[in-house]
Amino acid sequence: MDESFTFQEESLYQTVCGIGDSKLPLWESRLNVKLIPRGKSLIIQGSSDHVQVALDTFQKVEENFKRRPDKSEYSFFDIDYLVNKVKDSSGGWPTPGSPDFQKEGETWTPKDKIFVTFKGKPIFPRTKNQESFVDSLHKNYITIAMGPAGTGKTFLSIATACRMMQTGEVDRLILTRPAVEAGENLGFLPGDLTQKVNPYLRPIYDALHECIGFEKTSEYLQVGKIEIAPIAFMRGRTLSHSFIILDEAQNCTLPQLKMFLTRFGKNSKMAISGDATQIDLAHGRSGLEKTVYTLRNLNGIETIFFGREDITRHPIVESIVRRFEENESLFNKKP
Repeated sequence: MDESFTFQEESLYQTVCGIGDSKLPLWESRLNVKLIPRGKSLIIQGSSDHVQVALDTFQKVEENFKRRPDKSEYSFFDIDYLVNKVKDSSGGWPTPGSPDFQKEGETWTPKDKIFVTFKGKPIFPRTKNQESFVDSLHKNYITIAMGPAGTGKTFLSIATACRMMQTGEVDRLILTRPAVEAGENLGFLPGDLTQKVNPYLRPIYDALHECIGFEKTSEYLQVGKIEIAPIAFMRGRTLSHSFIILDEAQNCTLPQLKMFLTRFGKNSKMAISGDATQIDLAHGRSGLEKTVYTLRNLNGIETIFFGREDITRHPIVESIVRRFEENESLFNKKP
């Protein structure tokens, strides 16, 4: 059976099929059909059922694209995220007209942008969990984000904080993380306090530079609108009218997290992010999961759990995370 599908916009065709139609082998493997490019069209060859699934899939991609407010940022990740939502429970592809094509998740589109960077680039949530996280940051006093690397936990927190500073909802941004070495001894670090902790806080600076630029970041640091420090320097303080971000919280002990949480002051917001699979502390010392359990069901506090499907870095990161998860039980076997 042969059918043709024509994309209404060439930009969407290029996103779906890749540069030089490089994505076509991936689609052929997924859909079990043969795809022949013709301009903005694809000739689909295969059994009637498989061809129909391919037509329905491409139609849903186009419908989703039309509704999105982030067309200029639309990428193959967004297509992949959408298409994975129409898989059935066994991980295979659904048959035409099956309920799997009616799932709420497949039609998700971001409601609104989070922030516009100093370069004029709008930042949108890329997944439903990312949108839930941003919504929680606005609704709740404290939001905890748990999930693997690359899911946008730190970046979304900083983008939301920059927007709240821009609108006057908070007066300053306080960013902190534990100064814990990632499995290697860095030894004595020369310089003043800022120079000593900078290697640990580099990801935070990178996110700030992308959102508001190097010059504005430097200006805000000088006047105290942005403060970056290790978590040890939070003790004894009350943080009011602030957006407070704790990054890499899996490397905090339970007493450290209790100390940090009790710094919360009037008219403040707090975001805590961590990945329980990347703990650099000695076994059993991390307090993040214990804190999540302790604070469950408290009004004003919400925990958002991210998964592999929320990883928005290079696609290889999702594959790496999946492979480590698959082999985790093997690594944890006792001799």
